Amino acid sequence: MTDQNLPSAPEPLGILEAALYVADLDAAERFYGDVLGLERIVRVADRHVFYRVGAGVLLIFNPMETCKPSGNPDLPVPAHGTLGPGHFCFAVDRAALDAWRARLVAAGVEIEADFQWPNGARSIYFRDPAKNSIEMAEPRLWEK
Repeated sequence: MTDQNLPSAPEPLGILEAALYVADLDAAERFYGDVLGLERIVRVADRHVFYRVGAGVLLIFNPMETCKPSGNPDLPVPAHGTLGPGHFCFAVDRAALDAWRARLVAAGVEIEADFQWPNGARSIYFRDPAKNSIEMAEPRLWEK
């Protein structure tokens, strides 16, 4: 639904970053860095750890820290955060899903679901140590 009284603006180019919230950054770093093999960009103490995912970035925040004001006038990021598990989906080629499933199982990660959507795209679901629901799915899942 579009409000006709609002000025027009171009459509966003895509999603640059997405965030998950975890209380234990060490466990998250072992999972996302070691198990999933993501490239770590930066970690700041017990506040956050960021990972490169293709052209985007996965932000892993400790909500007990990000709920505090930044205190840095050069980086006036508003306080934010949430409690409880969230969801994140990685785009993975169909041919790679079996390899990912085997890697996850070998690392002791339980696969909660592995199925094909009505359009034929396949997804696998599992949990990170903070119980966030993580999915790996074929990009065609959202094709028109």
